[in-house]
Parts: sequence; structure tokens; C-alpha cells
Amino acid sequence: MRTELGEILRDARENRVFSAAAWSVGTADGVLDRGVLGTRWHDGPDAAEDSLWDLASVTKPLVGLVIAALADRGRLGFDDPLARHLPAYAGGDKAEITVRQLLTHTSGLPGGTPLYREHPTREALLEAIRTGPLRTVPGSRVEYSSQGFILLGLIAEAAGGRPLDELAEEFVAVPAGLTDTRFGPVDAARAVATEDCPWRGHMVRGQVHDENAVVLGGICGHAGLFAPLPDVERLGRVLAGAAAPLLKPATHAEMTACQTEGLNLRRGLAWQGLDVPGSPGGTDLSPRAYGHTGFTGTSLWVEPDRGRYYVLLTNRVHPSRRTPGIEALRRDFHAAAVQL
Repeated sequence: MRTELGEILRDARENRVFSAAAWSVGTADGVLDRGVLGTRWHDGPDAAEDSLWDLASVTKPLVGLVIAALADRGRLGFDDPLARHLPAYAGGDKAEITVRQLLTHTSGLPGGTPLYREHPTREALLEAIRTGPLRTVPGSRVEYSSQGFILLGLIAEAAGGRPLDELAEEFVAVPAGLTDTRFGPVDAARAVATEDCPWRGHMVRGQVHDENAVVLGGICGHAGLFAPLPDVERLGRVLAGAAAPLLKPATHAEMTACQTEGLNLRRGLAWQGLDVPGSPGGTDLSPRAYGHTGFTGTSLWVEPDRGRYYVLLTNRVHPSRRTPGIEALRRDFHAAAVQL
């Protein structure tokens, strides 16, 4: 069935914004529109229902759900200082940064830092985060920082007593019914290609696109999860239904409420709020909407007021991260989707 959303995405594919896309819009009770189109790489085989998408930073809110589930179980608190869970940070300038500040990107840790270039081992990269300078005073400004979520992955492991992938399986995948969501590497035959990566010297397929995540071994708090459309769709339906299988109602409400009133951007706990103009969700979602995007071209948004979710999965970094057009596409997709 050809729909307006499908036509928008077909036009984008013809303009080579990506080689493949998958989408789903619906409510907790069912799907309103969905589909898969394109090829797993340009001139490659067709994308399919079970194709695996590199979620990139959509990993962050799933790790945030792990943190929140641990809070529900009394294993940590949102206002715990970093050093309580990671003793190596005691006595330094980051010791008093809170879990909440890490979740809201107000920790003062810098963003957009290609640490992998000068710190090519896990140990060296983590030490660079520990010893590197803060950009701002914690709590004073929102600056999107993957470093903070790398630390949240370590905090989850310390508080949960197990590796992050096992915690994500127990606290998110199993209760939400995500049967095929996992950290990479994954089967390259099912994976949608991302970048023809200059650093690696080949087209990336089945390995996490994010270079810092590669150095960290692929299982980390800021990136690394792969999933097919049906799993991201299920998560959207769970969240549109107030996340009942995952979190206590009060915890879910706290996660999705704006925590950064008076600062430069709206952030919940691991979720992005709707900043208009400029939001990747466009200008048509309702004010309490929350969501997250991934650098590879993925996104998940939820509207509590309409009880809806919006999933858009693309490989817009294929064959190059410089491929233009994803920002306008996201706005057009959500503007049409709210009319369903």
C-alpha cells in the first residue's frame, strides 16, 4: 500500500538521502502506517522486515531506561554523585556530577569529541574522559555529550552488577518484547550498511558506526544497539502506553518531563524535549513530545498527548556522513505523520 509517508521517503531515496528506510506510526493499541523500502546499500539487496539498523544514539534512551529501572529497584538514585558508583572519579572535578546531570547532558562534559583518534584503546579512551577538562560548570548548560552516556553505561554496570548488554536485555528488551535488539557486531547479511568509513577503510555493515563505540568494544552507553523495525515499533507502542512493563508510573513521568527549564535546550532524563523551532521532530508534535535521534539517520518520538509514537529508521550516513537532507526529511515525515 502506497501512503503519503511512503511517498515522502521514496522521494528522499531517489534524492539519495539514504539507500533504505523503515517507518512506523501508531498508538499503544496498533499501527496506523508502516513500511520498509529501498536497499540495504546502494545497488544492494532489498531491505526487509528483519533488517538490522544501527540505532546510533537512540541507544542513549534505552540505556536511560536501564538506569531508571535500576532506580526503581533502589540500586541507584538520579541525584547520586558520579564517584558513588565509579570510585576512580573521587576527588576530581567530576566527582560530584550527578546521574541526573549525565542523563540531561548538563554535566559539563564536552560533546562532539573524536577521542578515538588519539586514544585508540578502551583503557586510554576511558582515562581521557576521566582526566579531560570540563567545558562548563555542571548544571549550567545543556551540551549534548556522548561522554556522559559512556559513563552512564559504566554506572549501570556498577549498580546492576552485570554487563550492560545483560542489563539492557533484562530491563528493556524482555519486558518490552524486543526479541531481536542487541549490541553489535551483528550478522552483516541482515545489517543495513552505514558509512564507507575512512578510518576503517571499508563500508561498515554490522559493526557500530560510531568510532568511539568501536574503541570501547561496541557495548557502551552512548551507541551500539542494533534493531529491526518490529522491535523499535514495539518499544514505541510500550512508551505510548506509558511504559507500564518497564517503569513505575512516577519514574516514567520523571524521565519524560523537562528537567532543564531555564537552560538553553529542553531535556528529560535521557530523552530530548521538543525545542521549536529546530527540533528534529519538526513543529507539529505536541509540546510534551519526547524522543531521540541517531546520527545514522534513526529516530523515535512519542507524543503523550496524542498517545502516539513515530519511528523513522534510515541509513542517511551511507555512503557518507556528509550526505545532506535528513533534517528536512525528518521535519516533513513528522508533519505528515501527525495528520494520520
